[in-house]
Amino acid sequence: MTDNNSAAAGDADRSATDSATTSATSPATAPAAETAVGDAPAAKKPLPAGLAILIAVVVGGGIAAQARINGELSARAGDGFVAASISFGSGLVILMVCLLVMRSGRAGVARVWGMLRSGTMPWWTVLGGLAGALLVLSQGLTAALVGVALFSVAVIAGQTVSGLLLDRAGFGPTGVVRITVPRAAGAILALIAVGWSVSGQLGGPVPVWVLILPLIAGLGLSWQQAVNGRVKVAAQSTLAATFGNFVVGTAALVVAMLIHSSFVGWPTSLPTEWWLYIGGAIGCVFIGTLAWLVQHTGVLVLGLASVAGQLLAAIAIDVIFPSDATHLGFATFGSTALALCAVVIASARWKRRTR
Repeated sequence: MTDNNSAAAGDADRSATDSATTSATSPATAPAAETAVGDAPAAKKPLPAGLAILIAVVVGGGIAAQARINGELSARAGDGFVAASISFGSGLVILMVCLLVMRSGRAGVARVWGMLRSGTMPWWTVLGGLAGALLVLSQGLTAALVGVALFSVAVIAGQTVSGLLLDRAGFGPTGVVRITVPRAAGAILALIAVGWSVSGQLGGPVPVWVLILPLIAGLGLSWQQAVNGRVKVAAQSTLAATFGNFVVGTAALVVAMLIHSSFVGWPTSLPTEWWLYIGGAIGCVFIGTLAWLVQHTGVLVLGLASVAGQLLAAIAIDVIFPSDATHLGFATFGSTALALCAVVIASARWKRRTR
């Protein structure tokens, strides 16, 4: 009788484990996924909202810096596809070295691979690197033409809308986050800020596709943050989630580079300045950090906070290191202030008055 009870208990435990693992793949049950996979950070006390937002702002500044670096590398090499492949590829090399010395990262990669093979994790959750690849490619093709500030606000337009919708659909590791009045107002204010910033450029010498490409990249950026957060929870490793991003993104960019170069040829030379090649390292930091932060903030607030950092850093970069494409005026500064207000409104915890 005791043996039968023990066997039954074991079957029940295995059944519960299987159900918990399966629930990790469902957007609607994302919060349960964190407990099911035993993610240690999720069990800790959540980061204070102010600290999480501050980190996201700093990371957003890194995105703006990467845009200037990759745009400059593209301009000097004369090929945006080659510049993007170098940036993403160098980041992949850095992460491979990190995996060699970090056992937890290797275990996370093995865990994700096993879940993909068993079908307990949808294949599309590991394709966030495609969105990262598009962002880096758009940096190389457009940032040098329009300046970092205008590039950033175009990315922000897509990022804000997709962040709101993805939170509502439950794609992030925090599950479904309902659309409240402050969150919707913050998103609308961010879009107004974007429109204000680019209003002076519409109808000018800048081609429309130069603004559309970073806009599409921004739409993908929030989706990348959401699925990366899910992979991070399942892998129990930020390094594993970031590594998967760079594998997918590098593969996509190398294929695009080979196709492009077969038609137009290869660059005759590459610049020698070392700082032009650190875009990949910056990408490692901000992709990994955003994958970790999204479970503390949600997709929309994370996107808006990083937006604020992008705008502040973009203006600082264009002021301190101006280029021929720099377009700074009252609209740029005013839209930056409005975007910061949007972050405060969307992320603040408003309390209802009780009568």
